[in-house]
Amino acid sequence: MPDLRGMPRAVDVTIALLALLILTPLLLVIALAVLICDPGPVVFRHRRVGLGGKTFGCLKFRSMYVGAEERLKTILANDPELRAQWERDQKLDKDPRITKIGAVLRVTSLDELPQLINVLRGEMSLVGPRPIVLAEVPRYGRFIKSYYRVRPGLTGLWQVTGRSSTTYRRRVATDVFYARSRSLLFDTKILIATIPAVVAGRGSM
Repeated sequence: MPDLRGMPRAVDVTIALLALLILTPLLLVIALAVLICDPGPVVFRHRRVGLGGKTFGCLKFRSMYVGAEERLKTILANDPELRAQWERDQKLDKDPRITKIGAVLRVTSLDELPQLINVLRGEMSLVGPRPIVLAEVPRYGRFIKSYYRVRPGLTGLWQVTGRSSTTYRRRVATDVFYARSRSLLFDTKILIATIPAVVAGRGSM
């Protein structure tokens, strides 16, 4: 059963809707910048695992070149060191698939603003565990049950306490700790901590 101790759904919807209205000019500027840098889809939809283990299309501004998945396969096939890093962390420190504007969007977390739509749809919450892909589920082991109890969030404990500087095991432990400890007060503290984390380039919206 879903855990209802955190941010009320009505608060999620209200804040997400207000944010989308206020940020509309910025969203349009980002969309134009993405198109100019690399023509193609502006928003990228990636399958992620959500509440109850159901998958959904997690929205982001496209930060990679068109055909990025094919590029990744080629890179990993020809570079054992990068392949080992990908298998360990599911990311690359210097990812050649990322566009120039994409690098800026990722550092500032602006690429994640379209996830406000996911919040309105009920697929995500403002605060929650980071949304994972299906390939990451086995890495959670028996702890995946804790992850399944809550909606993934635009921001969360992992984002404001280390993000990319932590090990994968630490990320899992952080997600599980949040799922077991969440409360309205805890969620509010994480939302407040997100602002300095984003400014410092280590958090997400």
